[in-house]
Amino acid sequence: MEELLELKGFLLNGNISDALLLVEEMTEMSKDDKLNKIYSFGKILLLNLIKQRAENRTTRSWDLSIKNSVQEIQRTNQRRKAKGNYCEPSELREALEDAYDIALDAAAGEAFGGHYESAELGAMVDRDRIIQEAITLVSGS
Repeated sequence: MEELLELKGFLLNGNISDALLLVEEMTEMSKDDKLNKIYSFGKILLLNLIKQRAENRTTRSWDLSIKNSVQEIQRTNQRRKAKGNYCEPSELREALEDAYDIALDAAAGEAFGGHYESAELGAMVDRDRIIQEAITLVSGS
């Protein structure tokens, strides 16, 4: 809210260059917020994909969690009025890659009753394939 009042002040005073700088800063803040939300839902998505691949099975709960995470990522990334997405495919991939290790740690606590450490569980699954599967699910292709 403070930024909007500052922007209004710049515009009323004819200070277009500072107004444009502030708009750029606000755009970055908004995009960072979107990426943080995508990262958070990405951790949940990856956690369940890791469990599915490691245990070579699924549950209704895991399937619902995957579905909900995908929908939340899609919703967060969707530009409502301008259409398209906030994040480029490379940014989506980067967010999921960043979330992978935390998701793996969480999956280690849940898969196989928490019997395996993260490194052991990680050796059972293909990191790149899981990340690509998550991207495919989010992309809808």
